[in-house]
Amino acid sequence: MSCKQMGKQSICFKNPPVISGAASIVGEKEGEGPYGEYFDKIETDPKVGGETWEEAEGKLQEEAASMAIRHAGITKKDIRYMVAGDLLGQLMASSFGLAEMDIPLFGVYGACSTMGESLGIAAMIVDGGFAEHVVAITSSHFASAEKQFRFPLGYGNQRPKAATWTVTGSGAVVLSRSVRKEEILEKEQISSRARAEKGKVKVKGITTGKIVDYGVKDNMNMGACMAPAAGEVIVQNLVDFGYKPEYYDKIITGDLGKVGKDILIDFVEAKGYDIRKQYMDCGIEIYGEEQNVQAGGSGCGCSAVMLTGYILKMLERGEWNRVLFVPTGALLSQVSFNEGNSVPGIAHGVVLERF
Repeated sequence: MSCKQMGKQSICFKNPPVISGAASIVGEKEGEGPYGEYFDKIETDPKVGGETWEEAEGKLQEEAASMAIRHAGITKKDIRYMVAGDLLGQLMASSFGLAEMDIPLFGVYGACSTMGESLGIAAMIVDGGFAEHVVAITSSHFASAEKQFRFPLGYGNQRPKAATWTVTGSGAVVLSRSVRKEEILEKEQISSRARAEKGKVKVKGITTGKIVDYGVKDNMNMGACMAPAAGEVIVQNLVDFGYKPEYYDKIITGDLGKVGKDILIDFVEAKGYDIRKQYMDCGIEIYGEEQNVQAGGSGCGCSAVMLTGYILKMLERGEWNRVLFVPTGALLSQVSFNEGNSVPGIAHGVVLERF
């Protein structure tokens, strides 16, 4: 077995990729929440100058990707690949939004866990030596998600307490090859680059999730669908790496919300781990109590903008040193739900550490 493989589902990178640039763009509602000051841009036009909700989401992705590349101090010509996805059919936001960037693209779908999936794939590409710089990106939009998965906005349906509010936003990161020790000894200019990496964040490892289906069929209670999958990944990460929960300053899920949070804590505790002190959920955090979002935020953009807007800044400042980032996804479609199928869940763990 390669030394990179850890346990049953994890990878420890030999040369951990560094996050050299990141960007977050959110909608007006998200900007009014408790983390508004951390986001790079608050977009007040819900259609972002376009004619449709789907076009708007694509524009969010294009702008977030371009901004992250600028923050990395490089140009789009330096990007070898993009790993992108969204919630829409045939990855509509990514496909149309990123087309004009003229960069080779891997389209991925992990529902709301897509930021974890794209980060994991991008990190393997960089660590494997197949690219110097790779962009990982995803997005969601409240109106496009409601239109596809639930009801037209004009319908005005009542939302139950377990329901979540799809975040309008896009988060992008640039993963770059980190400097190897032997290179630092060889070249002074690379040594300067190594010094510049101090305070940056590296992707130390990943734990890829499995599909977990507990038979939940309520598409207005995504937290209950996803919580077991998140629990499985968190426990497997701790087992594969031989860590205790205390190793991490924070264990952060994507969008379980208030209902899913309680299920997750009970699930993990039944496996012998107490994560209460470290635990945080992006969906609970992104909106304030007064914003009337029921159980919290959701969507691909939820964990993506919290990562690029808040979590990375806390790591870069040294407030935290180690984070297990676990975006969560509910794997349903219009067809599967209308045919009466249950809603399986999936989650992907990403180990983030400060240099």
